[in-house]
Amino acid sequence: MNSQDANKLADAIAAVGTEKLGHVLCSLLSGDIGFDMSCAYLFRFDRNAQLLHDGYDGQVSAKTLEAYARGGYLLAPFYVASMNRHPAGLWRMSDLAPDSFFSSGFAISRDLPPCVSSTHSTLVEEIGYIIHLQPRTAIVFSLMKAQDHGPFDPAEIQRLETLSPVIGSLWELHWRNAPKSADAIADNPESELESAFVDILQGQLTDAQRYIAKLLLQGHSNASIARLLGISEGTVKVHKHNIYQRLEISSNSDLFRLFIGYIAQSAR
Repeated sequence: MNSQDANKLADAIAAVGTEKLGHVLCSLLSGDIGFDMSCAYLFRFDRNAQLLHDGYDGQVSAKTLEAYARGGYLLAPFYVASMNRHPAGLWRMSDLAPDSFFSSGFAISRDLPPCVSSTHSTLVEEIGYIIHLQPRTAIVFSLMKAQDHGPFDPAEIQRLETLSPVIGSLWELHWRNAPKSADAIADNPESELESAFVDILQGQLTDAQRYIAKLLLQGHSNASIARLLGISEGTVKVHKHNIYQRLEISSNSDLFRLFIGYIAQSAR
C-alpha cells in the first residue's frame, strides 16, 4: 500500500458513521477500478430497503428509487441472497440471479430497478459486497459498469476481492456506529412488505400457488422452480396455468404488472 492509498483508507475510517462513507470508499476504489455508478442498501426482513449511499449521480430518478425501496427490492437477487444467508463477500449479480431473471419483468422494467445487469438496460454488469450484520439484516455495496465500458476484468475482480474484508468491516462499523436516526427503518406494521409479498393474491391462490408466483416474479424458470420444490416441470406448468386462470392473466408480464400495481397502491 502506497501513501496515497493509506491516506484514502484513513479517510474511509474517518467517514464511518457519516453519510460520506460510500463516496469515500468509491474514491478509494476508483484508482484501480473502473465503474460508472454505485450504491449501498441496508436490507432488513419485513422492512423497506434503506439507501445508505447514492452513487447514481442523478442517472436514476427519485421515483424509481422510491419504488425500489417500497418493494421492488424484494425481487432483487442481492436482497434474496442476503436474506437466505448467502456467503458474505464479493459477488456478481449474474451469479446470484435465477436462470430467467434477465428476461423477467423485473429486469426489463424501466420503472422499478435502479440498476440491472441486463442487455435490456443501460448497464452491463453489477457486482456487490454482501455484508451480513445480524440474522436477516445485511448491507449490500454495489458497483456498476455501463455497456460501453465492458464488464469488470479479472484484475479488477481480484483487487475488489482482496479489499473485501476491509470494505465489509467498514460498513459493519458504520452500521453499528451510525446515529439511530440514520439507521432506523420505521417499525410500522404497514411496512411489513415481505409478509405482504403476495397479499395481492390472498384468497385467490393456494399457499403453494402463491409461493410459485413469488418464484416466478423473482425470475425463476419452470426448470428452476421444479428443482427448488422437488417436483416435475409438468407439475410447475400445471400450477402456472392454474395461477393464470385464477388471476385472469395470461403471462408472467401480467403477473409482474400486478406486483407493480401493488407497490404503487401501498405508497398511497
